[in-house]
Amino acid sequence: MKRRDFIKNIFCVGAGLALAPGLFGRELAEAAWQDGSGDLPGVTVRQTYLNFRSLSNRRVTDAIIVHHVGNTNADVSAETIHRWHLQNGWAGIGYHFVIRKDGTIEAGRPMNTVGAHCYGENSHTVGVNVVGNFEDYMPEGAQIASAKRLLAALCRYYGLNPDGSTIFGHRDFNATACPGQNLYDMLPDLIAGAARIYAHG
Repeated sequence: MKRRDFIKNIFCVGAGLALAPGLFGRELAEAAWQDGSGDLPGVTVRQTYLNFRSLSNRRVTDAIIVHHVGNTNADVSAETIHRWHLQNGWAGIGYHFVIRKDGTIEAGRPMNTVGAHCYGENSHTVGVNVVGNFEDYMPEGAQIASAKRLLAALCRYYGLNPDGSTIFGHRDFNATACPGQNLYDMLPDLIAGAARIYAHG
């Protein structure tokens, strides 16, 4: 193919995407996350390459919501939660990130798509799940350290100030115990830690 024809084809594809974003939006969002272009500076995210039934792009992001698993204190993976949520009839895992007991951050739902983690608030928020039951147990230190780094990185990525107006617990919006009393009590420390990391680049 001649260079001129190649450029012409690229232009046509770009115009088509601009005219029909709904047709290609989900595929583009998933591809952008999985080819590394959605990487977050300052954190390492284990990619999971999960398959979803259908997703839509999130157009606005102005808050991050912290969760726990709640029904078990086991060290469950993003893949396990994905299977649970598929069994619920959902598109797949509702959280965008999962933080394991050893502090490993795993990819859940593609970062720039609408989640399924907080009723009425999914269209504008990122969902972060710290695995465990924090009504009855305490989070691991490694989880808290990773959560601070992840929250700082997400705030930087989306242009948010890491404070109480942008980082919430699930119970701040819905009638739920999530993210568990023990983790909820730690939210001010999480936010302060994220703010320190954010401030120092």
